[in-house]
Amino acid sequence: MDFWRDFLASGWGKEFVAGGFGGVAGVVAGHPLDTVRIIQQSSMNKPAFHIIRDVVAREGLFALYKGMGAPVATVSFQNALVFQCNATLSRAFDRYIPATEPPSYGSVLLGGTGAGAIQSLVITPIELIKIRLQLENQNTPQKTKSGPSTLVKHIIRAEGYKGMFQGFTVTVIRDAPSYGAYFWTYEYVREKLHPGCRKTGRQNLMTMVVAGGLAGLASWVCCYPVDVVKTRLQAQTPNSPVKYAGIVDCFRQSVRTDGAGVLFRGLGSTLFRAFIVNGSVFTAYEMALRCIFNNNELT
Repeated sequence: MDFWRDFLASGWGKEFVAGGFGGVAGVVAGHPLDTVRIIQQSSMNKPAFHIIRDVVAREGLFALYKGMGAPVATVSFQNALVFQCNATLSRAFDRYIPATEPPSYGSVLLGGTGAGAIQSLVITPIELIKIRLQLENQNTPQKTKSGPSTLVKHIIRAEGYKGMFQGFTVTVIRDAPSYGAYFWTYEYVREKLHPGCRKTGRQNLMTMVVAGGLAGLASWVCCYPVDVVKTRLQAQTPNSPVKYAGIVDCFRQSVRTDGAGVLFRGLGSTLFRAFIVNGSVFTAYEMALRCIFNNNELT
């Protein structure tokens, strides 16, 4: 009991609990539109509404939630890692600033960039499983229903343990700058909307939703073409008809085959989802800190 109390009273414990609430809220709020994004990026150039209608008609409403198990199961640790790494690195870059003062915006940018790169180790296999489950019945007429554990076993058997980290490099290229933009935008916008909140930690619900939503928009705008390439690289299997030799080859083949517009395919629905998801993430995160912790002590 003392261990858990000490853990929850620590910075890592707070980030784990609050990050878990925020992460789960974000996954549940945005997974259907994430499924639409993956389908659009992979092969289907259709409006989001048409894809939702076709998927629901063919496989039912819950097909939009395929692949959600892996993110939900790991989101607490992932979010704890990202938020805590950002907080630690931001402080490390601003050692001359007292702990009672918020870190500079430049340090938040660098801290978020480092946090994004570090969490790529965790997110790469999770997104690999999620993407393949989301695309499971899109390119083949035969309907199958495999879960995350079954797919993991299949990938390891067919591609080895290395196959679980397919797309790691492109994930780092995507996540490092996007998380830098993510945390910088959130800190900048919430301070503009609610002056002084970076120091006091107090802001209203609207500030959390708007700042979090705009942070999500900024993070996707700066990395979306890279995310398209990442999706295509992680979607390919040993049996895929199209083979990519690497990141540059995937980029070239995609543009040559589908035109430059493919790099922004699905951007509209992604930005809509990003605002909802990240507004939910930061709101749940901040509310969890308020409800569970009070003045750095457990309530």
